[in-house]
Amino acid sequence: MEISAWCGERFPILQNLHSEWEPVSPAVAIAWILFYLLLIGNAAFRGTLLQWFDLVFVPVHEGGHLLFGYFGKWIMVAGGTLLQLIVPLSLAVYFLFRRQLPGTAFCAFFFFEQFLPIGIYMADARSQSLQYVTVGDPELAEHDWFYLFSHAGLIQHDIQIGGLVRVLGWIGMLATMTWFALRALRKTNRDPYARGNLT
Repeated sequence: MEISAWCGERFPILQNLHSEWEPVSPAVAIAWILFYLLLIGNAAFRGTLLQWFDLVFVPVHEGGHLLFGYFGKWIMVAGGTLLQLIVPLSLAVYFLFRRQLPGTAFCAFFFFEQFLPIGIYMADARSQSLQYVTVGDPELAEHDWFYLFSHAGLIQHDIQIGGLVRVLGWIGMLATMTWFALRALRKTNRDPYARGNLT
């Protein structure tokens, strides 16, 4: 028995991954590609468009501290970043099983996009020059990554680690956009109904 068949028998939900993606019209596919190009180009030239999307993740980050606060201080401090990544990743997996290509790509794109502000926050661990939001008394607030890196013995490498995380974010965003473009346009080229040809 093949591994895929074995997994499908025991986990029926995995059988959805063998289904075809829902069709995407050429106009919709091109609109999404232009959307990603706009965001990537704006960020590359130090624009502020992505910062508006990042504001959505601020309460998610702060909520992560509260959610993971029951498991000890270390996981509470790391919980902000964890939930910041878990939310878009979970949504991407949801749309993946629903076989909805635009939703999967959108959530995967912003999963990797969050590597950018996370990398900036990491690189700020020693200098602590950023203004940041906190839950509770700001006088008692502690920089997440100063605490995490200090306990891991990595505080001297905060800038290098932050830079690496940002590079991974850029690679992930570009890879997601490319994957979506290839998958969506190939699908529309093969599907006569997506091109409006009903004969």
